[in-house]
Amino acid sequence: MYRLEGKVALITGGASGIGEAAARLFLEHGARVVIADVQDDLAHQLITSIDSNNISYCRCDVRDEKQVEAAVSHAVTKYGSLDILFSNAGVMGPMSTLLDMDLDAFDNTMSINARGVAATIKHSARVMVAKGIRGSIICTASVAASIGGAGPHAYTASKHAMIGLMRSACNELGVYGIRVNCISPFGVATPLSCAAYNLEPSQVEANCCETGNLKGVVLKAKHVAEVALFLASDESVYVSGQNLGVDGGFTVVSHSYSVK
Repeated sequence: MYRLEGKVALITGGASGIGEAAARLFLEHGARVVIADVQDDLAHQLITSIDSNNISYCRCDVRDEKQVEAAVSHAVTKYGSLDILFSNAGVMGPMSTLLDMDLDAFDNTMSINARGVAATIKHSARVMVAKGIRGSIICTASVAASIGGAGPHAYTASKHAMIGLMRSACNELGVYGIRVNCISPFGVATPLSCAAYNLEPSQVEANCCETGNLKGVVLKAKHVAEVALFLASDESVYVSGQNLGVDGGFTVVSHSYSVK
């Protein structure tokens, strides 16, 4: 069954990691996909590997509202609609302590991870409202959006801001039948996380398996993409305002009690 048959999706940060996995999965389920990213080479490699008229690339730095507006316009012009926004672009930001933090780097993280999401929601929702589309807006948050100490300071602040924005957008856009949700994954060995911690994917996965709550499963980008597929599809037709954790229970347990 093609769960996104006839739908058009815009995926920011779609050239690698979770965004790439979502792009491939959405296509498999019948969607037409626009990748918005700044990684030109990776985006073109992805499109070449798929070889389909149902995927295209639009360069977009989400810090620039005009580029966001252009990416939304590209999707509508090329495919005639915009049913799904997967606002996935993000950065890890400064890895320093709070005492040594570069506030310019902090501002840049907030600009991409929070302001960039606001811009994508704004312009995507405008199209959905104007065309009467009961669309789905999905944002990639993090376990760091729910608890402290699960990520760098700027990253944590930006993801907390994203959750607040999602809930506020859910309130305003519900009257138009537009759903707005977040996905909050535990650690995934994406190019972003590997570069941030200067580790190989296997090392990131080993660390996450050691610290994670749910044992016996290695969280992959495709698992997060499958949750995005659910939220993008009509199977989640009455799901809105939710921060869906893909974290194996990490954010709801303290590990302070043990029966050992």
